[in-house]
Amino acid sequence: MKLWLRKVSVVLIAILTLGLYIPPTYADAETPAKKEVASPKEKEDDYLTADAVIPEEEIPVEPSTDDYIDVLTERAREQAVTKLGPKIATKVEDEFATVILPGIEEVVTALLEESEEEVPYYEISEQPAAGYGEKIFHLSDYRTKEEIARFDVRREKRPGEGYWFNFHYHLSKDEFEKHHDIGEIYWDKNTPPKWMA
Repeated sequence: MKLWLRKVSVVLIAILTLGLYIPPTYADAETPAKKEVASPKEKEDDYLTADAVIPEEEIPVEPSTDDYIDVLTERAREQAVTKLGPKIATKVEDEFATVILPGIEEVVTALLEESEEEVPYYEISEQPAAGYGEKIFHLSDYRTKEEIARFDVRREKRPGEGYWFNFHYHLSKDEFEKHHDIGEIYWDKNTPPKWMA
């Protein structure tokens, strides 16, 4: 048989048999095996009669204020590192890690410890300002959308010295007007790249 005749016959057979053969489907093929579920009363009876001890790690624990503080402090640290971006971070990482980050963590922890009952409702904003913006992150109450503190970094060009990064924060207590210093890092006499670059 010639090649073209073979190709045509394969195509015709495929068209004719299309839809005539349907492979079997199994309804339970993708569902997990069903487990027997005991009623809450049966579970309670089993628990009360059993002499087994529940491992400590399985006992549900309500998160403590310290847990919330740790999480918020870690998010603050992440946002500060993100703000610098790789170009700036590689040059100032040592001083940033030893001076600025501990300062930011200390301030965030102090602010959170002032109002421990409100801490579960606090959040750290997730978008630092790129380009030339100052914003690193804001600490706010997500229920009321009220900002508690704003953490910023400003570029300063000092005559004869070059560029400095001034890390500071503002508080809602003084209507965000006063600068509370965290620390400064010297960049260079050359213009630094944009934030997050």
